[in-house]
Amino acid sequence: MNVVTMTVSEARMRWAEVVEGVMAGDEVTLTRHGEPVAVIVRPEVLRTRRVTRAHADAAELSAALDRMRDVPLDRLPDVGSERAKTLVRAARAARAAR
Repeated sequence: MNVVTMTVSEARMRWAEVVEGVMAGDEVTLTRHGEPVAVIVRPEVLRTRRVTRAHADAAELSAALDRMRDVPLDRLPDVGSERAKTLVRAARAARAAR
């Protein structure tokens, strides 16, 4: 796999070559004014990255739950209704973004 960086303008001019490279396994980062704005990869690469991230998140959550399992409920801080609402909104937004 090659990691390639090019400007959006350059990618426009060389689009067929960009697509061929990605099909061959390259990862192409597109920049505008020197800042990365997009990465082009094969769909299975993106799926693998998402699954890997989901597994890492699940492992982190599992570890956090294990740490809290033996803490008595009366020793946990009160979340409060406003904080609870904020957490629920954040969870819903994250779910909707998927």
